[in-house]
Amino acid sequence: MLSGQGESLFEYLFQILWRNLAQRLQADMRQDTYEHAQRLDMAFFESKSSGQLVATMNDDVNQLERFLDGGANSIIQVVVTVVTVGAVFFVLSPLIALLAFTPIPLIIWGAFFFQRKAGPLYSDVREKVGDLASRLSNNLSGIATIKSFTSENREAERLRDASEAYVDANRRAIKVSSAFIPVIRMAILAGFLATFTVGGMMALNGSLNVGAYGVLVFLTQRLLWPLTGLAQVIDLFERAMASTRRILDLLEVPITVKDDSTTPLTQPVHGEVTVDNVSFHYATSGVGVDGIHLHVPAGNTLALVGATGSGKSTLIKLLLRFYDPENGRVLIDGQPITEVSMNSLRQSIGLVSQDVYLFEGSIRDNIAYGKPDADEAAIIDAAKTAEAWSFIEMLPQGLDTPVGERGVRLSGGQRQRLSLARALLKDPPILVLDEATSAVDNETEAAIQRSLKRIAHGRTVIMIAHRLSTIVHADEIVVIEKGRVAERGSHSSLLAANGHYAAQWRVQTGEAQAGDMEVLSR
Repeated sequence: MLSGQGESLFEYLFQILWRNLAQRLQADMRQDTYEHAQRLDMAFFESKSSGQLVATMNDDVNQLERFLDGGANSIIQVVVTVVTVGAVFFVLSPLIALLAFTPIPLIIWGAFFFQRKAGPLYSDVREKVGDLASRLSNNLSGIATIKSFTSENREAERLRDASEAYVDANRRAIKVSSAFIPVIRMAILAGFLATFTVGGMMALNGSLNVGAYGVLVFLTQRLLWPLTGLAQVIDLFERAMASTRRILDLLEVPITVKDDSTTPLTQPVHGEVTVDNVSFHYATSGVGVDGIHLHVPAGNTLALVGATGSGKSTLIKLLLRFYDPENGRVLIDGQPITEVSMNSLRQSIGLVSQDVYLFEGSIRDNIAYGKPDADEAAIIDAAKTAEAWSFIEMLPQGLDTPVGERGVRLSGGQRQRLSLARALLKDPPILVLDEATSAVDNETEAAIQRSLKRIAHGRTVIMIAHRLSTIVHADEIVVIEKGRVAERGSHSSLLAANGHYAAQWRVQTGEAQAGDMEVLSR
C-alpha cells in the first residue's frame, strides 16, 4: 500500500514537472520559429504558401510536443528499468540475465531498421499535412469567389483529394510502423520462455533457489513488458522527427536582407529620397528595374505611372528594404538605407497599398496599429484627416466596431480610408501610396484626394497611380516602362511632349486620338 502511494506521488510529480516542461519547450520552439519567419525576406513569403508555414509553426510543433509529453518519458523509464532490473538479474543469476537480455539487441536493431524505413514516409505525411492546410486556408479566404462561381462541389472534391493524399501517406507509414509491434512481441515472448524454462530447470535441480526463481520471473516481466510499448514510442518519435526536420529547415532559411546596422536615420527625418542608378531583378521571373535614377526633394510629391509589371511597385519594395538592389543604392536624407537600422527606416515610411490588410479587432485597434499608445484624440484626428470619421461615428459601436477578419465587415472604400488613417497616425515623414485609390468609388477617391492635399503639406509623398487624374498636382511625374524611366516631368510638360503619358491621359479623359492605343500597347 505504501509503495502504491509512493508510485502515485511520483506519477503526480511527473505529470506536473515533465509535461509542463514539454509545454514550455513547444511554446519556445513555436515562438523562435515565428520570430525567425518574421525576419525572412519577402521573397521567401512570395514563394511559400501560408498554409505550409502555419502547419510547420503549429501542427509540426504540436507533434514534437506530443513526443516530449509521453514518448520521451517512456524511453527514459525503459532505460532506467533495463539498467536497474538488469543489475538485480546479474546478481541473482548471470545465465538467466543473459537469456532475459537476449531479445533487447533484436528490439533495438528492429527499432533502428524501422526508423530508417518510416522516416521518409513520415516526412511525406508532414508534407501532406501542409498541403491540406494550404488548401483549407486558400478556400476559406476565397469563399466569396467560390460561391460566386458556384464552385463549392469542385472545391470540396479538391479538398477531398488533398485529404485522401494525407490518409494514403499515413497509411503507408502505419503499414511500416505496425510491422514493428509483432517483432517486439515475438522477441519478448522468446525472452519470457527462455527465462521460465531455464530458470525452472535450474530450480528443479537445485542450482537456483526457488525464491530467487520467483523473483526472477517477476523481474522478467518488469524488464521486458515495458518494451511492448516501444513500438508506439518509436512511432511518436518518427512523427516528431519528421516535424522537427521541417521546423529546423524553416529555422535554417537564410536571411538575405540583413538588419546589421544599429545606426538610426538622422533626426529629424526630412524625407529627401534618392534612387541612385538602381537595378534589381526577381529571381523567378527576371523582371525588375534597370538603371533607375530618381530624386525627390523633402516635402515634394512624386508620382510613378506605367503599365502593370513595369517596375513601379518594385521601387517601393526597394525603398522599404523588402529587397536590396543588385546595383546602385537608395538614400534617405543622403544616408544609404542599408547603413541604417531597419526599424528606423520603416518607422519613417507610411505605406498605404492597394491590397488593404486589416487585422481582426476593432477599428480603434487597426488605426492605432502603428502607434499602439496613441490616445483617442489622436486616433479621431487621424480618422478625420483620412475622411474616415464620417462613417465611423455613424456606426453603433464607433471606434470599437469589430472589422472582422481582413476587414470583411467593411466596404472597400472604408477599409482604404482606415488604412490611410493608420499610416497618418504613425505620422511618417515619407508617405507611400501604392494604387491607394484604384479599387474605390468616385466619392471615396474624391475624399482621399481631399485628404492628400492636407496630408502632403510638409511631407514627402510617393504615389503609384493608374488614374492620372489623381496625380496632376504632383511635383514630378515619372513614367516607367519595362523597368526604365521613359518620361519625366510635370503634368503640363508631359502633355506637351505628346508621348506615352499624353496618350494615356487622352484615353482616360475620353479624348483619345488615332494611334493613342498603339502608343500605349508598345
